[in-house]
Amino acid sequence: MKLAIGSDHVGFELKPIIIEYVKELGHEIEDFGSFSAERTDYPRYGKKVAEEVAAGHFDGGILICGTGVGISISANKVNGIRAVVCSEPYSAILSKEHNNTNILAFGSRVVGSELAKMIVKEWLEATFEGGRHARRVEMIQQMEH
Repeated sequence: MKLAIGSDHVGFELKPIIIEYVKELGHEIEDFGSFSAERTDYPRYGKKVAEEVAAGHFDGGILICGTGVGISISANKVNGIRAVVCSEPYSAILSKEHNNTNILAFGSRVVGSELAKMIVKEWLEATFEGGRHARRVEMIQQMEH
């Protein structure tokens, strides 16, 4: 998979750990900032990663802020994005299997690096089940228009 990643200043320290881990799993990943721990605003990174994913330049995205909530809300404002914030692996798996999520978000103040890796791994390995879930995802997509 080819992935985009972004974070605000709070997620800045966890981001390189996740980038390295994603590469170890055999995926490509491109960093869209932030590029320092200087205070910044999470919506700009949520939007940028979401736009890249929605445009088809990347297969998915990963976003990190303090809780994962604000940056995922920002990403979900972009048409075609189904971003989920997860603090444990089970929700990450089901978000992909049932909702075909294309962006994973989590909070560096909520999960440590090892739990974040577990969440990322499970999300990347999960696949959309389709079937009854496809109809529901289609309903969500229709809401965007």
